[in-house]
Amino acid sequence: MIEPSSLAGYGQLIMANTTDIEIAVLGGGCFWCTESVFTLLGGVVDVTPGYAGGRVASPSYERVCQGDTGHIEVSRVRFDPSILSFETLLRVFFATHDPTSLNRQGGDVGEQYASAIFCQNDGQLAVAKRVVAEVERDLGTAVVTRLLGADPFWPAESYHHDYYARNPNQGYCRLVISPKVAKFRKRFSSLLAH
Repeated sequence: MIEPSSLAGYGQLIMANTTDIEIAVLGGGCFWCTESVFTLLGGVVDVTPGYAGGRVASPSYERVCQGDTGHIEVSRVRFDPSILSFETLLRVFFATHDPTSLNRQGGDVGEQYASAIFCQNDGQLAVAKRVVAEVERDLGTAVVTRLLGADPFWPAESYHHDYYARNPNQGYCRLVISPKVAKFRKRFSSLLAH
């Protein structure tokens, strides 16, 4: 049996490691897609699908889909910046969705599918501005990604969490998410969690 006194240092070790964790809140279309990509990255602690940027507290998926709350489907990514920088995370973000389509990703249309970065601090805002300028230069066209502040994050209903992992044979997952994940794995193989 482990004595509680022997766990005291263990709890402090865990707390010391978690103080370095950062948060990014990113909207790149359907949160099933963004979550499925971000969970594969080395340095990512966890990814939670949800909503940000709206006018209603505790929104539901059904209400957000009606398009009258102002919320964007997002993924909240908790990551270790000593393994994965915010800049690298943004490069993956921009490479795995279309940042040039206003309020749309493929067949998903509406404000809730907007491309957005909810910058958690001034440092993230500076990095986001720099990366957006580089992406615009590389693409040769304007990026419509919104750079927003750290709005409240509302976790999505539990059935949305790990949706792709739990439903790989569902039609949307097979036709939309699987090809996106395969493309991501090929392009960013050096960033995959092991």
